[in-house]
Amino acid sequence: MSDVVHRFKRIYNQLDANSIDLVEELYTPGIHFTDPVRDVHGIEELRSYFADLYGGVARCRFKFTGDVVTGNSASIQWIMVMRHKRFRPKDIVRLPGVSIIEFGDRIHRHRDYFDLGELIYERVPVLGSVIRGIKARM
Repeated sequence: MSDVVHRFKRIYNQLDANSIDLVEELYTPGIHFTDPVRDVHGIEELRSYFADLYGGVARCRFKFTGDVVTGNSASIQWIMVMRHKRFRPKDIVRLPGVSIIEFGDRIHRHRDYFDLGELIYERVPVLGSVIRGIKARM
């Protein structure tokens, strides 16, 4: 396994609202980060985005389930296990996803894929029932 992939896994399981500075060990200053919520350019914008995200999180850990490294890129499969402070705080969310990264000594491109509906929309009381019903009929 690549040193960058190993560092990625270690740092993502250390991140919380008080450790956002760890992103500088992992990403280049010109990082381009994309997920279903945002498209971020630059380390300062990424730090700000992560500070907002992790500000509401009570606990977040990743179970890494597989990876494929080819040259200077990798695909990393994971299951995020999270509890939010304000949004249904007693619920434990388990969300599968995958990160595609491109790197040299640090990551310069990172794209996350996960089901935003499963993370957010299906957990809203009335809307969640409707979305789950639609998915069951498909």
